[in-house]
Amino acid sequence: MPRLIASGRWTAYALLAMAGLGAGYWLAPRDTAAPVQAAAEASIPDRRPDFTLADVEGVPRSIGEWDGQPLMITFWATWCPPCRREIPLLNALRAEYLDRGFEVVGVAVDFRDDVLDYLQRTEVDYPVLIGEEDGMEAARSFGMPGLGFPFTVFTDSRGRIVTLHVGELHRDQAEVILGAVQDLEAGRKDLAAAQQWIRDRKPSAAKAKS
Repeated sequence: MPRLIASGRWTAYALLAMAGLGAGYWLAPRDTAAPVQAAAEASIPDRRPDFTLADVEGVPRSIGEWDGQPLMITFWATWCPPCRREIPLLNALRAEYLDRGFEVVGVAVDFRDDVLDYLQRTEVDYPVLIGEEDGMEAARSFGMPGLGFPFTVFTDSRGRIVTLHVGELHRDQAEVILGAVQDLEAGRKDLAAAQQWIRDRKPSAAKAKS
């Protein structure tokens, strides 16, 4: 299990997440991805919340630095197996979509030393922000009442949340979502149509892995 910071607030959050297990949340580590809670049941905001966390150099970075770009914001932890598994895919998606204006931003909700050690051994080609209690606050600002990892938020260049994917991301799922965001950016779909397109076409996790 991940270590817990000896602080009242962090312990309270951990207990809240564990207490939510019966309601459909999960608290990693697990060997397979499972939902925090069905995204449709979460109170997801219409627009990307603002938050500031330190990067790997210790410099505070606001998520607003990427205003004007469609984003994939992935929340993860080093002790989470599905989080680690999806990193190569995120590297590949960033390489493929960066010239189309997209950016991937990783938010590690974990101990800073653990994240820095992990990044020494693992290739991560996108910006990474790190937070312990403040990282948990950032994750919760997206409307998830309990916390499990990974989950990925897809936004358009206007900062509107297009969809939130809970659990390990697979290529087929990512391509459906990113295709809808591209159509939204090009004016071929409005937000509601892009979201409906994703609901109608995104493969389930079981199909995406097959």
